[in-house]
Amino acid sequence: MQHIRIMKRIALFTFIGLSVVLTQADERPNIVVVLCDDLGWGDIENHGHPHIKTPRLMEMAEEGIQFSSFYSAAPVCSPSRVGLLTGRMPGRAGVYDWIPGVSPDKPMTQSRQQVQMRKEEFTIAEMLKSAGYATCMSGKWHCNAIFNSEKQAQPGDHGFDHWFATQNNAAPSHENPNNFVRNGEEVGALEGYSCQLVVDEAVGWLKAHEEASPEQPFFLYVGFHEPHEPVASPAEMVRKYESGPARNHDEAQYFANVENLDAATGKLIDAIDALGYGENTLVIFTSDNGPETLSRYRSANRSYGTPGPFRGMKLDSYEAGSRVAGIMRWPAGIVAGQKSDTPVSSLDFLPTFAELSGGEIPEGLVLDGTNFLPVLSGESELVRERPLMWIYYHTYDGENYVPTVAMRDGDMKVRGLLEESATTSQLDQGNIDKVKAAEFEQIEIFDLSKDPGEENPLPLEGSPLPGKLKELYEEVLADSHLWPALKED
Repeated sequence: MQHIRIMKRIALFTFIGLSVVLTQADERPNIVVVLCDDLGWGDIENHGHPHIKTPRLMEMAEEGIQFSSFYSAAPVCSPSRVGLLTGRMPGRAGVYDWIPGVSPDKPMTQSRQQVQMRKEEFTIAEMLKSAGYATCMSGKWHCNAIFNSEKQAQPGDHGFDHWFATQNNAAPSHENPNNFVRNGEEVGALEGYSCQLVVDEAVGWLKAHEEASPEQPFFLYVGFHEPHEPVASPAEMVRKYESGPARNHDEAQYFANVENLDAATGKLIDAIDALGYGENTLVIFTSDNGPETLSRYRSANRSYGTPGPFRGMKLDSYEAGSRVAGIMRWPAGIVAGQKSDTPVSSLDFLPTFAELSGGEIPEGLVLDGTNFLPVLSGESELVRERPLMWIYYHTYDGENYVPTVAMRDGDMKVRGLLEESATTSQLDQGNIDKVKAAEFEQIEIFDLSKDPGEENPLPLEGSPLPGKLKELYEEVLADSHLWPALKED
């Protein structure tokens, strides 16, 4: 049986390699993306957390592939999500920082409430829907400021047939949230914990889909709110950690929060298998950015996330800001039990899904991601047209907000600190000249294969990396969407 299964996988990869355009729905995989919120690289049992138990993620890795160098598109939520959905560095879409939510009834002002992922941006859901996939989004959206309003583009405007979402966090916390919207209609108070409610909605949609059109492939985007503040977890899980390894109740809440999202992920996979979709469904588990700190804002009293061996935290362009969990399961297409250190990014989702689905990408659209299918076979390295890059003008260094640019090219990482004058939450027509004029004050180079903690900068002299960093940064900056001159909220 194992021999037959391996041969089926080889045949599938051969088929994918020979035919970019796949026309028969039963041969195209279903695609599921599970995105956590503020989950640190070191927060899961897979990566050696000494206390938190994530048995379903351990099982998922055993059945598929686990990446140790997986990256989010940005070190903070909104641009990370926009990058994931578009396959483009989020600045190209005009989203540079997290987006504060505002009431639809509030008059529009020249402030950050104008920022959104505009309707004209091309998304994974739009592409897959055009290719014949059914599409569903359940969970955290956070790609606009004015949620559930015709004033801005909503999930349904970006290709999702069905959506059950919040603008940002589950409120008032993960427990019994009351701010979900389903296809434009407010749902009201719910009983339960956010990640479980999000999965229940996704499973309900899947069951309805299986009854109505079981042969139609589907795309499911599941956005957990966990373990972002305000953290709330099931009492029985909290007690387990509180009576054992946790140093206090708040840390026990965080540990339990991660275990709860693990259980929710397992519930989703079980449902996919029970409905008969498991063999040919690609499930991807990852996070939008690295872990929050306890010190950045007063209400972050339960942010006990860990970056593992990496430097920095959320909002940082050192590794821990965007190096996150990356686990994939696809029995028909991934040889089980693999571990890979090949750098892969959420920016790679769109071009990869286009290859799997036969979806068409608009002519002339610049993508920053790369098709990662060759890596899933365990036989090929990823060849990138351009290195991975992170541009974040609001990097938090533990005391201040500063503008930074980082790039990973193979095993090498180069990080540049721009002049303070470029510090901003959003790029607009009022500050673009100042940002363009800002020079790099400091540049560091690290060999991540030998120095994953970025502790020992290498000499700059003779290295082409600083020049390559500046060249790519200027190219992306020139292609970035500019808003009208904005004032800070």
